[in-house]
Amino acid sequence: MHLFSAMFLLLMLSTIPCEALYPSPEEGWQIYSSAQDADGKCICTVVAPAQNMCNRDPRSRQLRQLMEKVQNITQSMEVLDLRTYRDLQYVRDTENLMKTVDGKLKTASENPRSLNPKSFQELKDKVTQLLPLLPVLEQYKADARMILRLREEVRNLSLVLMAIQEEMGAYDYEELRQRVLLLETRLHSCMQKLGCGKLTGVSNPITVRASGSRFGSWMTDTMIPSSDNRVWSMDGYFKGRRVLEYRTMNDFMKGQNFVQHLLPHPWAGTGHVVYNGSLYYNKYQSNILIKYHFRSRSVLVQRSLSGAGYNNTFPYSWGGSSDIDLMADENGLWAVYTTIPNAGNIVISRLEPQSLEVLQTWDTGFPKRSAGESFMICGTLYVTNSHLAGAKIYFAYYTNTSTYEYTDIPFHNQYSHISMMDYNPRERVLYTWNNGHQVLYNVTLFQVIKTAED
Repeated sequence: MHLFSAMFLLLMLSTIPCEALYPSPEEGWQIYSSAQDADGKCICTVVAPAQNMCNRDPRSRQLRQLMEKVQNITQSMEVLDLRTYRDLQYVRDTENLMKTVDGKLKTASENPRSLNPKSFQELKDKVTQLLPLLPVLEQYKADARMILRLREEVRNLSLVLMAIQEEMGAYDYEELRQRVLLLETRLHSCMQKLGCGKLTGVSNPITVRASGSRFGSWMTDTMIPSSDNRVWSMDGYFKGRRVLEYRTMNDFMKGQNFVQHLLPHPWAGTGHVVYNGSLYYNKYQSNILIKYHFRSRSVLVQRSLSGAGYNNTFPYSWGGSSDIDLMADENGLWAVYTTIPNAGNIVISRLEPQSLEVLQTWDTGFPKRSAGESFMICGTLYVTNSHLAGAKIYFAYYTNTSTYEYTDIPFHNQYSHISMMDYNPRERVLYTWNNGHQVLYNVTLFQVIKTAED
């Protein structure tokens, strides 16, 4: 077979943070099909795996399961310790009472005549006070049985660990794992350089967290390249000013290690985007765009988006002051909105990130009130037909050719009310806020890669 002038790759793009938030296919890098078209070009379907491929190693799975068991045992031991301490305190508190009852019983045994009706009633009362000890003693018995089970679990864990150690033999498994992770990083870096493509599919939803109100937005930096792992969360769509910044995705999942930014001007809608360390958002009750720099905690630029509707003049179908939607993709920074001269149809403008000046504008002809949400991938605007259950990606506008087409790309709207949907070109995933849940979707892009001979 001769050198091919072009190769078509269908890549399931699932580049993922090291916290392994997203599920990965069971296979590694796989060529699912290969054929030759009429022009002699090779057509391949390739699936790229998620990072941390070593996680699919059976031994790695065993180790994770063992770690979970150890964690469960540790938690059980902590519960036992707390309960034993509590019960021991109760026994200590009743120690004097037990001594008193024991003394009275000895006296009555040695001198039965001393047990008059009054003394008998006192002894009966003391014994009644000791009755709560019975369930404590029963709990001790149950705890003893649990300790035996935990002892057996520990013994089994030791045997499994020994078996894994023997199987691994003389190989430095951790070193091999690090080498594979390095190779995967290089492969995914290569994949990022493959260029743009056409959206052909969306994965099942991956719920990262449930937090906040019904409406909101969350995001990571969309700048390529970027080593910034921070996550930002903005709850609500109406007059909000508080932005939470988490150190990593894992911190966001746990709701820990965050700082708060109080914006000098409130926002409108949920169409915010973080690009190269700055937050771009729509100022409340205006068509003014604001660039807020996180590190300096200051506004760098404000500029009016000329003619753009605001304050629920031309929102998405769900309302929420979603007139202006800012987003970023592989080609830069964009604003999606509409104007009265455009009769409420969606307008796309490419923005200059430093000045927020409009560089170029397209009229898509698609009515914005009929759109649930929209996002940009590789210069193409994709529009959903609803924000509710049953929604699908229904319309695509290609800015490189100023053409459009109607699409039929389904996706699972798990929580039935999407108020934010944005693409992150750095991670190649969709970020959504769905009825108080922060959700991710992987995307499938069809890409054309040309060789030097093409």
